[in-house]
Amino acid sequence: MPALDTTDLAIMRATQSGLPLTPEPYQSLAAQLGLTADDVMTRMQYMAKLGIIRRIGAIPNHYKLGYRFNGMTVWNVPDAHIDELGQKVGALDFVSHCYHRPRHLPQWPYNLFAMVHGKTQLDVDRQIASIAAILGDHNLGADVLYSTKILKKTGFRSGS
Repeated sequence: MPALDTTDLAIMRATQSGLPLTPEPYQSLAAQLGLTADDVMTRMQYMAKLGIIRRIGAIPNHYKLGYRFNGMTVWNVPDAHIDELGQKVGALDFVSHCYHRPRHLPQWPYNLFAMVHGKTQLDVDRQIASIAAILGDHNLGADVLYSTKILKKTGFRSGS
């Protein structure tokens, strides 16, 4: 993996708590670092391509947005269909995360995870029913793990 230069490290340090909350975050970041916005974006895209930055995205606080019912749905689906089914479930507008995880038999038979958010229990129940309908006969079992509190979400933290 190529070494990061001091400018790359400065960009990472400046963004470890998130991008500036301004209408033009890359321009604000560039002004702070004495760079151009194009340079900041190019460097961040390059770091993402190398896997140094995994993703750039918003991390909403669902509780502050009024979504009090947040559940990680877990599904037992045939491994042969997990990619196809995961794509369908992940495309739902109410699913914020969807991914494949290994089973841990016999205690944990689930291999497809999908995070859903609702303002009411009924909202979440409807979302779970929608996922179950998509999975159809491939749904070999399911459960939902509800959040009881929000965990602090943070990005990269450098040691210096």
